[in-house]
Amino acid sequence: MDKNAKIYIAGHRGLVGSAIRKNLIEKGFTHIVGRTHRELDLLDGEVVRRFFDAENPEYVILAAAHVGGIMANNTYRADFIYQNLQIQQNVIGESFRHNVRKLLFLGSTCIYPRDAAQPMREDSLLASPLEYTNEPYAIAKIAGLKMCESFNIQYGTNYIAVMPTNLYGPNDNFDLEKSHVLPAMLRKIYLAKCLHTNDWQSIRNDLDKRPVESVSGKSAEDEIRLLLAKYGIKASAVTLWGTGKPMREFLWSEEMADACVHIMQNVDFKDLISDEREIRNCHINIGTGKEISIKDLAYTIAKTVGYQGEIWFDASKPDGTMRKLTDVSKLHALGWHHNIEIDEGIRKIFEWYLM
Repeated sequence: MDKNAKIYIAGHRGLVGSAIRKNLIEKGFTHIVGRTHRELDLLDGEVVRRFFDAENPEYVILAAAHVGGIMANNTYRADFIYQNLQIQQNVIGESFRHNVRKLLFLGSTCIYPRDAAQPMREDSLLASPLEYTNEPYAIAKIAGLKMCESFNIQYGTNYIAVMPTNLYGPNDNFDLEKSHVLPAMLRKIYLAKCLHTNDWQSIRNDLDKRPVESVSGKSAEDEIRLLLAKYGIKASAVTLWGTGKPMREFLWSEEMADACVHIMQNVDFKDLISDEREIRNCHINIGTGKEISIKDLAYTIAKTVGYQGEIWFDASKPDGTMRKLTDVSKLHALGWHHNIEIDEGIRKIFEWYLM
């Protein structure tokens, strides 16, 4: 990519998009376009068409998505499939109509079957049933992957799909109901630590910055205690969903961004074809190839934030898939490896959270 080429990042303020934008700027790219949701509703096809008519980007990075953790995925199933399909349809469709030179579509490793062999290879896609709790989101992401693949086969476009593992980092979502496991766990354990040490100033600062259910730092102490207890946060213990036994892989978001830019600069769709007779599974896993149990993750976070209370696990709540380890041999063969391990990453995200 030329350093002056116009690059549109859909979702440039989110966890993924902001990290990619930062990486591109650090590498000297000067013409990056982004719009907030208020400025550009990606669910509205006509609005998206007018945006592409006006901007006519040369490259597109589709990092915008409707995302969340187990609770959100399982509760708002229609929202997750409908909104993600709409976003993908509109952005990929307009990219094709405006002759975008290259597109990067970001999915998720939840596209793989619930009981996929570990570590999960790209060719395990569609081999058996998906995990029920996030099936609608996974199906939407599979559709986006296949849309890219199909445009490439039929029209010779250069659309590449990447499937990042669980991400965390700057600009993450720390909503206690809708966020992913690591940021939700970090916030819960931090607030439990504040309760445990009777640090009400820090609790009020936290809720002023990120209100929960309209409860802010200005709310009465009893109201705050009641709210936090609803989410399993008490002075004596913090309660987390599931058994703590599932294994998860985590990648620092800024490293994921570096992998994405590496792929945009060095990899084309033709480089990913292994069988000309049946072109499929050309997507790329992005991860570390390493995993940690949810229980060990919780205790690592507790050590980092200085929490000395108890940690309980509520086995009546769903665990989700028991293992989700990616096979990253294709990514390594394409010349990219991760550097930040989970201990360092948790320290970095906690420091960012307190800023």
